Order: sequence, then C-alpha cells, then structure tokens
Amino acid sequence: MPGLVRKLLIFAAVDGLVLQPVAQKGQRVPAAKIAYNDNIIGPALKQNVEGENSGKGFEAFGIVGLLTVSKSSFLISITRRQQVAQIYGKPIYVITEVALTPLDSRTEAEASILQTQKTLQRGKIDGHEDDSDSEDDEGAYATTSDDIDDEEPQPAVVEALPGEHKRKSSVAEDVMTRKGGYGRFAQKWFSKKGWVADSRRNLGMAATTSESDVDTPQPKSHAQTDSEPKEGNFNTDNEVEIPLSLSESGEKDFSASLLPKLLRTTQILFGSSRSFYFSYDYDITRSLLTRSPAKTSELPLYTQVDPLFFWNKHIVQPFIDAGQNSFVLPLLQGFIGQRSFEMDTDPPKPIPGLDGAEKSSMEMVDLSPEHNIQGDASVATMDGILDRRKHREQSPRRNTMRQFLLTLISRRSVKRAGLRYLRRGVDEEGHTANSVETEQILSHPEWKSSSKVHSFVQIRGSIPVYFSQSPYSFKPVPQIQHSDETNYRAFSTHLGNICERYGSIQVASLVEKHGPEAIVGEQYEKHMTRLNSCGDCRGDQVGFEWFDFHAVCRGMKFENVSLLMDSLGGRLDGFGYTTMLDTTHLSRQSGVLRTNCMDCLDRTNVVQNSFGKRALEQQLKDEGIDFSLQTDQVIQWFNILWADNGDAVSKQYASTAALKGDFTRTRKRDYKGALTDMGLSISRFYSGIVNDYFSQAAIDFLLGNVTSVVFEDFETSLMSRDPGVSMQKMRQQAIEACQKLVVADEEEEFIGGWALLTPQVPNTIKSTPFEESILLLTDAALYSCRFDWNLEKVSSFERVSLEHILSIKLGTYITSTLSASQSDEKRNVGFVITYREGVNDISRVNTRSLANVSRLDMDLLGGSSTTPQSGLAALLGRPPIPANRVLALKALPSRPAVAKGTDNTLTEIDQAKTICSEIERIALHGQVIEVGAERKPLIEMGDIISLAEARKSTGLLEQLGHSFKKLIWA
Repeated sequence: MPGLVRKLLIFAAVDGLVLQPVAQKGQRVPAAKIAYNDNIIGPALKQNVEGENSGKGFEAFGIVGLLTVSKSSFLISITRRQQVAQIYGKPIYVITEVALTPLDSRTEAEASILQTQKTLQRGKIDGHEDDSDSEDDEGAYATTSDDIDDEEPQPAVVEALPGEHKRKSSVAEDVMTRKGGYGRFAQKWFSKKGWVADSRRNLGMAATTSESDVDTPQPKSHAQTDSEPKEGNFNTDNEVEIPLSLSESGEKDFSASLLPKLLRTTQILFGSSRSFYFSYDYDITRSLLTRSPAKTSELPLYTQVDPLFFWNKHIVQPFIDAGQNSFVLPLLQGFIGQRSFEMDTDPPKPIPGLDGAEKSSMEMVDLSPEHNIQGDASVATMDGILDRRKHREQSPRRNTMRQFLLTLISRRSVKRAGLRYLRRGVDEEGHTANSVETEQILSHPEWKSSSKVHSFVQIRGSIPVYFSQSPYSFKPVPQIQHSDETNYRAFSTHLGNICERYGSIQVASLVEKHGPEAIVGEQYEKHMTRLNSCGDCRGDQVGFEWFDFHAVCRGMKFENVSLLMDSLGGRLDGFGYTTMLDTTHLSRQSGVLRTNCMDCLDRTNVVQNSFGKRALEQQLKDEGIDFSLQTDQVIQWFNILWADNGDAVSKQYASTAALKGDFTRTRKRDYKGALTDMGLSISRFYSGIVNDYFSQAAIDFLLGNVTSVVFEDFETSLMSRDPGVSMQKMRQQAIEACQKLVVADEEEEFIGGWALLTPQVPNTIKSTPFEESILLLTDAALYSCRFDWNLEKVSSFERVSLEHILSIKLGTYITSTLSASQSDEKRNVGFVITYREGVNDISRVNTRSLANVSRLDMDLLGGSSTTPQSGLAALLGRPPIPANRVLALKALPSRPAVAKGTDNTLTEIDQAKTICSEIERIALHGQVIEVGAERKPLIEMGDIISLAEARKSTGLLEQLGHSFKKLIWA
C-alpha cells in the first residue's frame, strides 16, 4: 500500500497552513496546504515550503482530521504518541496528545503553533522525549535530498512479572477528588490542585508513571514514546485559542458559544484519553477472522480498513476528497495491549511421595530474561528416582522454555457510539450501544512465518431492544420503548448483522432475572424465542443462556462463572478459533460469543476474561503445551492485561475504570474491592448527570452523525437527540397509525398529516411543556392526536369539524427566552385555531380502548387551564366552560441536528403557512354562503406570543435555574 506520512512539519505560510512531510527512505511525498478561511486543501508551492519553514512550525506524527464548526476550522494533528505493541513487525501506537491549530488567519495559526512548540519543548526539557526517532530527526524535509530510515519496531521480549496490582486511591479520592476532571463547574467548586492527575486517570487520560503499567499495558522494553507528556498532560498551557474573528463577530451563531468546550472535549478525546490507536503499515481494524490473505495492494490504507471501526473518517474526509491520501491515517478507538510470556514445553512431572500421593516438583519461574533460574530445591533420590537437580544441570531449563506473545485488541464500533445512559439498546439499523469486538491473538514474539498465529474473537453489546434509563438514579428502572413489532425488527436485524459477520451466535446474557433488569431481560428472551422459532437468522438457531451473574455469584463468589463456562464450553468448542500459517488460513472461527449485562462493562469483563483464558489453553494445547501443568505465575499478567482492557472500555463508555477490576486482576474479591467499586459507581453517577450530555453531542458531531445544529439544541435543552432514531420515519409512521385509528368515517377523504408541537395541556396557548402531536386533515374535519412515541400508540385525540372553525391566527409563537434559538422570532412560528364546539366534535382517550370523554374532562385529564377560576365555578370546583375553544400548534425546527435523512427544506414560517393555507382551502370549500356574499378568509396574521410578552412571562427563578444548569453542563 502507498506509504503514509509518518512525520511532518506544520507551519503557517502567507496563504495557508503548510503540511510538510519529512522524507521517508525511498519515498517522496509533496507538501500540502490548507487555505485559510475556505479550507481548500491542495499542493503547497515550493517557494512557500523552502522560504517559511525555518523554526516556525512544530513536528507531528500524523493528521487526525479537520474540525469545522460555526465559521471556524481547526487542524487536529498528533503531537505525542507511544508504541504499545507490534504486529507482524509493524509498530502500533496510542495517541497521547494532539494539537488543534486554527485556520482562520495566519496570525491566529502562528500564535497557536508557537504555543504548541512551547508545550512540546517543555516535554523535552522535563526528560520525556524519547530518542526512538533520532534517525528521523536527522532527516531533511522533502525539498532536500536526504532520506531517513523507516522506524524499526523493537521485538517484544519477556518482561519481568509486574507485582500485584495495588490501587493507590481511596474511595474518598474516587468520589470527591476525581470528579474534578468532569466539568468546568466541578473544577471551580473543588480545589484546583492535587486532584488533576487522578481525575485525568479516572477519565482514561494520561496516568502517572507509577501506574502506567496498570492503566495502559505496554511492554516496557519496547514501548517507544515520542515526546511523551508529563502526567496530566492536558494542561492550560496547551489550550486552543478561539479565533478573534469568531469571538468578535456580532452575528448570531448559536454553536460559537460552545466552541471552547468543544475544542477542549476534542483535545481530551483524541489526545490525553489515550483511547485512540493507529499504525502506519498494519490494518488494526480487522481481525484475523475477517482479514483477507496478505497481498500487496496499491490502494490507500483507508480504503482497506473496516468502516465499522474507522473513527476519524468524517473529519479526515476533506483530505480524502482532495486526493491527499498520504495524510489519511485511520484511527481505532478501544484498547491494544501486548505481553510476552514463556511456557515450559517439558514441565516437571508429578512424583509420588512416601504416602503414595502425587506431588509436583514444579517451581515458580521468573519471566524476566536476565533472571538465572536456580535449581536449589532437589528431590530426594529414593526408589530409583533421579535427582532432578542434576538432571537440570545436565539439561539446561532454558532449552525447554518457549516464548509466546499475547496481543489483546478491542475495537469499539462507530455505530451507536456514545456514553452510558445516553446510548442504550438498539437502533433501527440493528446497531447496539457499547458494541465492542475483542480479539485475543497468540503468536511467536517475532511473528515468524513458520509459526502459527491463533486468534479468538468475542463481542459485547447492549441488549438489542429499544429501551432507556434515566441517569438521575443509581439503579434506574429501564423503560421499554416502541411496539413489540418495532423492537423485533431491530432485534432480528441486529442478529442478522452478527450472523453475516461472524457466523453462528451464542448469547450469554448476564442481567438479573428479578428486579428492574428483568424488564429488558425478559424482552430479550421473548424476541430470541420468536427468532429461533421463525428461523430468521439464516435458519440457524441462536444459542441463548440467561446467566444471572449477581444471583449465581452472590457473596463475591465470582469463581462461579465456571458454571457458565461448563454450560457453553461444548458450543464454543464447535466454533473453534482462527489459525493462520504465514498468509494461509488453516482454520476459521465459525461462530462468536456475544456477552452482555446492562452496561456491558463489569460483569461482561469478568466473563470475557474467563473465556479468553479458556481459548488460550486450547491454543497452547494446539502448540503441544499443556496449560494445566504450568505454574500459576503465568496467569497474573494475563489477568492484568484483561483488566486493563476492561478499564479502557469502561472509561470510554462510563468515564471510570471498570468495577470488579480487583477480581479480574487477582482472581480474588474482598471488601476493599467492594468499597472501591462503590466509589467508582458514585463517580459514574456524577459524570452521567454533569458531563456526559455535552460529550455525547461532541462524539456525534465528530462522527458526522449530527450537524452543528446539535449545539444549538444543546444550548436550548442541555441535551441532544439520538441520531440513531429517524424521527422523520417515526413521524410518518405515526401519521399513518393515527389515520387508520381515528378517521372512522370511510367516506372522509384524507388530505394530509403533519407532526407539530402543542401544549401538553389542551385548550391553552401559554402553558408548558410542549409535546409532539399529529394533526390530520380530511375534507370534513381536523384531528388533533396526542401520540405515545414510546408505545407507538394514540393516547387521545379530538375531532373538530371544519365548519366550526372560526379563525386561524398565524404568527410568532415564542414560549421561552432562555436561549438564543428559543428567542428567534423567525424560527418560532405557530398558529392557533379557534373553533366552537359542535355536536359532531368528539374527544376520545385511549385507556385500553378509545373511550369518549367530554371536552371538559379531557382538559382536566391533560392538566389545569392557565385561566384562573373565580366566582361560582371556583366554589363548585370546576373550571368555567369557555365559549370557544383553541387548538395551539407550533412548527417543528426546520434544521434538525441529524446529519442524514433530513429532506425537509421548508422554514418554520413556510411550514406553518402551508398547513394553514390547506386547512383554509378545505374549510372554505365546504362553506355554504348566501348568494352575492364574499367568503371571509380564516387566516389572520399576528403574534401569538411576541418576544416582549415571552420575556415578561419568563420568571427570574426559571432564568436562574437554566443558568445554573448551563454552568454545570456547558
């Protein structure tokens, strides 16, 4: 494949930002330029490269992409990286820091570059620069004739066994100290010193040196760090400056106010979170199972990677469109760790003792290469048994030891990506939240072509039904959404996707069989039974095992997971694992284990660790090694590697390390681990209600799922919609469902249907909150339907004969002034239909069947009217009966945040005018008027609620409450 740029110099020229690659051995890559303001990417002129790069740029190790929001763009480049593994001799890196360089003007770009230079220089002075790229530093830029050598990855060697994992923080630190990293409000509320490094680690960011072996698994002997930052590497010295042109602009731009927070979030996400990995020469997005036989390809790397795990595809697309393929570096979010270990091919055999019982002469073997194995313990020679000490002296133990390399790769899907309580369940395309593929690879340390490579793949993902949970509770009750049929469609699509990708499926569901979790667990089991009975998954039966982890392992007896392994062992043996020799597949894994709990984190980590160990035993047996005869010492590093993987996956989804991590690491569970888990649970709760809402909007935006309108929505509601649910499709389905149910007269001709906002309380204009409803128009009547969007059913409706409509008022309809978008008179438009109640006008409420309800009772069911009671009506306890009734409706926003499936180009005022004109046309057509009389128009223009009136009605407490929430969330 064509070579990618491994190192480049970034500096500001007169007309744009120049990306000057460092010349690789035998490779020439021309420089590129990103023009200021319009961000056009093209080749850089030679005079710009030669004349302006002297000391005014900084070195980067790759390009993440181009972030464009509001009127500004920023180049995201990799300034620090660390080698964490090598696969087939190709180095694998984790990003430890990125730089965001503004592209508005040369002045702003140079100021940002200078700040980045200082930050990188500080790392060199503090002794964090690694000399792994010393050869690169001697190279010249592409305008000169000197070459530099490609990086030579160091082979993995056997490292010393790390000591027992020890947590260095108390519960109080987890709960109080670490929350400082979760938001600007918390940073100001708590002490500004002493907690920064811990809070970074809790978010999955740079850890201290003493804990790096626990938080990020790296072979010490070959981990190469390029300008590795100090602990807490995301500091104020490297803050991204907001362009002056943007901050001084007086023009309305709702996303600009949140731009500083977006830039900080982006810098943490791609940089100091240490959750993004890349390789210049190896496709880390594909497992050996899905990888095609190795062959030389002239296609760029980005065209070969799995799009399911290509995390920066959206923001790097401008470079792809410009044909600058050498700068397109695919990134993977997840985890990559690697450990070398030794196994004894001829372990000591058990020998009989004096009592006849077998006793093993096995010894604990230090895995460090410099350790000299001593054979001080001899076995007494009796009954003709040889002295094993002499035997070892004659036959060195080293000759029986065989080295292996274990690589663990977790790949997080870009589909339905996000954070814990904000992304649950499944979407209509069958993608589930927290979907992660984990591959465990066993190989020779040098990846020799004569040695076999074994791969075992597991997956995890949220329960594939529509459900949600509120973050405002430690153990929220799941709420099932949508109808059974809608859930089953998404459920079967999800299982079909897995079948197509992996083959057969075995499900292990770890949720509780009693209590709140059983709500979704029972739905899971019900849909699985239907799927297997219908044969909808390629005719193959999907294995389903409901293993109540908390009940079976009650009392911290996590070793009872072995019961699940015994139950599923036979089916997994049938699936097997993938084995490759050189470029040939000797065998392929024919099925996959899909594990889930509620979050797919803590319980799932324990179970996947156990099945990973089981697969390792089988793979070693294929290599002629009996794992059961080895010492227990080789297990500790394996548990730590899996625990690090669990922590990484957990930090990316729940913002904290995984629970039950002490058992995963040590296979022991005690009260200290339980107390630590309690602290992490409180930290998750805090993060879920404070920081996750904006982070979710940022993730969706960076993935291209939403447009910058999402920040306008966030400023308004401090939340963001789920782009995985097509509201346009749901609204159309709701219109069709309402038409079938509420239009009883077959002679009525259906004219049209629309989704609109209406006050939750009927027959009012000013009351809040508003909810989405469906308005149907026939040639005889209007139907205002209140729809239960979770159950996909009509909850109530009222029918208004067209002949009873008195007037339609169309104009500004502002219901709140808390945010700029809510106060925009052009975008807050609605209409009010005034009508008199007639004999044929009905209101019906859906209890279990639609039943007639009087208009007065319906008003009471919906809530109290804004009109105060007085006189006799107040004494009788019933509101006065108004002479006329109103139906208030407001147009939906014309610019939804979702990036795809938004064909609606009508503005809010155009929507309202179109609907009102259609109602007026049909209503006037059916009017009977006297001869010679003119038809009076029904539509009149005028403010329904003006901006001035809305400001008066917005109370001080409401404003303070919104400001306080914005201080915390935004």
